[in-house]
Amino acid sequence: MSRTKPHEIVERALALSTADGCVVIADEESTANLRWAGNTLTTNGVTRGRTLTVIATVDGKEGTASGVVSRSAVTEADLEPLVRAAEAAARTAGPAEDAQPLVTGTPSSPDFTDAPAETSSAVFADFAPALGEAFARARAGGRELYGFANHELVSTYVGTSTGLRLRHDQPNGTLELNAKSPDRQRSAWAGRSTRDFKDVDPGALDAELAKRLGWAERRIELPAGRYETLLPPTAVADLLIYQMWSAAARDAAEGRTVFSKPGGGTRLGERLSELPLTLRSDPNEPGLESAPFVIAHSSGDDASVFDNGLPLTPTAWVREGELAHLTTTRHSAGLTGLPVAPSIGNLILDGGGEKSLDEMVAATERGLLLTCLWYIREVDPATLLLTGLTRDGVYLVENGEVVGEVNNFRFNESPVDLLSRASEAGRTEKTLPREWSDWFTRAAMPALRIPDFNMSSVSKGV
Repeated sequence: MSRTKPHEIVERALALSTADGCVVIADEESTANLRWAGNTLTTNGVTRGRTLTVIATVDGKEGTASGVVSRSAVTEADLEPLVRAAEAAARTAGPAEDAQPLVTGTPSSPDFTDAPAETSSAVFADFAPALGEAFARARAGGRELYGFANHELVSTYVGTSTGLRLRHDQPNGTLELNAKSPDRQRSAWAGRSTRDFKDVDPGALDAELAKRLGWAERRIELPAGRYETLLPPTAVADLLIYQMWSAAARDAAEGRTVFSKPGGGTRLGERLSELPLTLRSDPNEPGLESAPFVIAHSSGDDASVFDNGLPLTPTAWVREGELAHLTTTRHSAGLTGLPVAPSIGNLILDGGGEKSLDEMVAATERGLLLTCLWYIREVDPATLLLTGLTRDGVYLVENGEVVGEVNNFRFNESPVDLLSRASEAGRTEKTLPREWSDWFTRAAMPALRIPDFNMSSVSKGV
């Protein structure tokens, strides 16, 4: 099976189907990674894998049912049992609430029959030597570098009984670098998202971390409270990604989320921010490209297997401060009377100024500068109140200069509320969300100035 081309697997599964409708998704994945600790490379590796998902639909008097089965490492002998399992699941299931006619009319991808794209250790050809130089500088400067670099390339093939033949190649690279003092009492973090590691400079990141470790040589204890706070792009991304995940139109229309309107309906059209901020997604965004059509391995509040292959277009979720769209499938769009607006694999916040984070620090009389957020959890869906921790460096700014490191905090904030209180936004830049980097990496955000960020309690973490 490993030698069989993915498009042939899709065609074979479709030919085996006896259901009324069938969708087959073949994901060909390859990864390459490097890991290091204490200024020394520790491991590296390359992996390959295939996952096959079969979605069978069966029409009945009461409606259309669906059955979904996914398996990895499928052999030739496993293919027919996999298709039959999906059909059996559909026939024993009740009618699918999100049932819609399978998508038609999307032009076939010209490379559908081509071999999958693959990554290899060659992706680190320039990065690895530069990382070695960063190790040497860190060692000479009394720092220890820890971290990992991972590059993944997934070729997804989607075929349907209605004639769709689509393919998308998704590169995804992440770099996380942590610098520690030899006594492990000071720590600083930096992360980057990249498509190919050609735009990542480990030397520049090490220099940034060295500066932050220097700031941490002076320790200042602060109590819990509300502080003017500069949220760097990575922290803004973590908060707004969670907001996006919580923006299903149906949930809002049913009165269950922060986007529900008191008395019924949704808050579409309401102003969320006095700043002219636009939160948007675009599958063709340069450097953040994502799938231009729906790829749904399962159904949920904001996804439907019946929508596989549906074309995606640029969507503004918040336009110049006003809530403009909530996520919908074709089914939930019909229920709510809203436009079809499926989730898209990137997120961009525009409309800030041109200041860098350093320039925003220089304009701060007194406030806190965060490095990143961690362990974010939802407290109240009605307000989207989140709690979490700061990590790897919270710094006190006085008269435009960082004067030392303060203790970490637990925070309690709603990203929707933060947008309404933000007094300044900096320059939008590509960033890696730290908390959600295993699930969502393609983001571009500005730093935000929050006049009264709620540090609800002191945390003893480093």
